[in-house]
Amino acid sequence: MGTTIKITTAGAQTFYRFIPLLLVAGLAAACGRSSSGGDSTPGPDTTTRIAAAQQTATLNTQCQAVSPFYYEIGDKTGTIASGSIGGNTYTATTQMNIASASKWLFGAYVTEVRAGVLSASDIQATHMQSGYVSMGDVCLASETVASCFAARGNDTYTPASVGRFHYNGGNFQKWGVDNGMASMTGPQIASAYQAVLGSDIAVTFNAPLIAGGIGGANMSAEGYAIFLRKILNGQLRIASFLGYQKTCTLPGVCPTADYSPSTEALNYSIGHWVEDDPVAGDGTFSSAGGFGFYPWIDSTKTYYGILAREDTNVSGGGNGFASATCGRNIRKAFVTGVVQ
Repeated sequence: MGTTIKITTAGAQTFYRFIPLLLVAGLAAACGRSSSGGDSTPGPDTTTRIAAAQQTATLNTQCQAVSPFYYEIGDKTGTIASGSIGGNTYTATTQMNIASASKWLFGAYVTEVRAGVLSASDIQATHMQSGYVSMGDVCLASETVASCFAARGNDTYTPASVGRFHYNGGNFQKWGVDNGMASMTGPQIASAYQAVLGSDIAVTFNAPLIAGGIGGANMSAEGYAIFLRKILNGQLRIASFLGYQKTCTLPGVCPTADYSPSTEALNYSIGHWVEDDPVAGDGTFSSAGGFGFYPWIDSTKTYYGILAREDTNVSGGGNGFASATCGRNIRKAFVTGVVQ
């Protein structure tokens, strides 16, 4: 039994091999890379972390359930561990619809446009509490941010939802209409994001669906990793707003929550989740997409990770949750050095 591994050495060289799984740990130990030229992170050495992450990605039953996929873990300097699991269907450069993973990009865009000074309405919108909870997951390529919002009942206002968490893209679309994005088409949203977040972040929009869905953002893991590294390096203001004024999200547990696609007691901040469920959480910041794209930054803001795949066969965000479950296992394996 074998697998394809990408090894990054201290000299920043990469190479691929198809090797027996039993040799993964030994090869990683010989060729592993420290994130700073020497492993300064307490705990297992970097080569042990790499081997544990790779074996978990390959052998863990919850990861096998979402295979094929590409995963990557890195720090502010670059990739540390990565691999294409279940064949080469997905690699670092595979373009795919990232669905709700685009919400984190929006949160970063808002904090940049506002120069880090958010109004009460900014916070309501980015925390999904502004009362616009009826938007569907489709915009047409011929539409603008405003015309899509006006169509199909997307702009329905629900006063009773104001100040209450309700996961719905209408909160973001309404902010866009009111804050200079109304006339933008999908490609123009991509251009606006690149102008504010950096031209090196390769993103496209087939249609002007800000919060993600059919016609939303398309990216590769490689492109999204650039965005996450910019956060870790403090190059984007969202770095100081991870978990900012987080709000509880689970109805029945949270007194100010009406709807969440997750069954966990997570919190939500500016376009991203805070994975602090008292049972399953570890404080990670993330933005799972319903088609299976799962990006994250750990609670210490030391590491980032991505699990990249695209599966549109499950509705309601199920593929995002499945990817997050696998991604958590890979993250824990990397942090602890213990195969999960």
